[in-house]
Amino acid sequence: MKTKLHTKTLKIRVRDKHVTTLNAMARSVNFVWNYCNDLSYRSIRERNKWLSGYDLQDYTKGANKELGLNSATVQMIGHEYATRRKQFKKARLNWRKSGGARRSLGWIPVRKDCISFKDGHVYHNRNHFHIWDSYGLSQYTFKSGSFNEDGRGRWYFNVVVGVEAEQSTGTGSVAIDLGCKTAATDSNGDEVTGRHYRKLEVKLGLAQRAKNKHRVKNIHAKIKNRRSDELHKYSRKLVNENAAIFVGNVNSLGLVKTKMAKSVLDAGWGILKTMLEYKCDHAGIVFEEVNESYTTQTCSSCGVIPASSPKGRAGLGIREWSCSHCGTTHDRDINAAKNILAVGHGRLAVGIPHYNQAT
Repeated sequence: MKTKLHTKTLKIRVRDKHVTTLNAMARSVNFVWNYCNDLSYRSIRERNKWLSGYDLQDYTKGANKELGLNSATVQMIGHEYATRRKQFKKARLNWRKSGGARRSLGWIPVRKDCISFKDGHVYHNRNHFHIWDSYGLSQYTFKSGSFNEDGRGRWYFNVVVGVEAEQSTGTGSVAIDLGCKTAATDSNGDEVTGRHYRKLEVKLGLAQRAKNKHRVKNIHAKIKNRRSDELHKYSRKLVNENAAIFVGNVNSLGLVKTKMAKSVLDAGWGILKTMLEYKCDHAGIVFEEVNESYTTQTCSSCGVIPASSPKGRAGLGIREWSCSHCGTTHDRDINAAKNILAVGHGRLAVGIPHYNQAT
């Protein structure tokens, strides 16, 4: 039986001694991007012709020597620009800025045949970039990659590699209710507390008022890393222990346009869903978003929406309630997760009907 392969992106820190070299290359990348942006816009306006990535490749041919870039990198910039212009359906995209308060974070795309790894160094464009090899890169075959800068000016080598799928040995099933009080609560009673921004909000405010930009960037990075670490550990535990995972189809994009935006973004629902989706795919287990309508109001024991269940905005503060129909006491989030699990199993294929209310 042939082993199924999946792709995985590895993120490796580049040592700070290469920052000057990478910043210079990033400025050249920005120059090529902006040239493509201007050229494409003029072509659309003057000749009504939309330039493809291959058209842009002809216009930028030979510029790599003057700019200090690899020729494949220049080609990839043009193709990436054409892809994003088509994606966003715009005649002109945003300019990439190399300086000022709104400076674009560095980005240098590299092709797989233009990068190699040996003895703790990534070789590209006649440069040996020393990295912290935390993954053992020598055991992987590179597919594509890029050098990327974060908000603190640190550079990373991001490379796509092929990995063998590891079949999960879990046999259970679990459902997850997403919320703001706790970022996620599953039907087994485990939860992700989240609220990392809230925990550091006071320190962040002090740093912002003191105009300490370095401190502000460090606090934002700490919030991001803590959130990512917690969600990675939680999602990995679920994938290892279960054969099916269900999550409510909460509309996070819609909620970020409301007064709840800060709490929704702090919870990281989209990040958790993305992690679960690709980890479940790699492990060969079921992952599905299901209709979560009325899951908070419905009793998971008797399947009825009693008069005592939390409803509407007035019920948002109710964390625990007792069913007036069967007498069962519920934790609000765990009850919702159990109902989501029932929907996922197909016990209620079309969701929980709102008309099944107790009088």
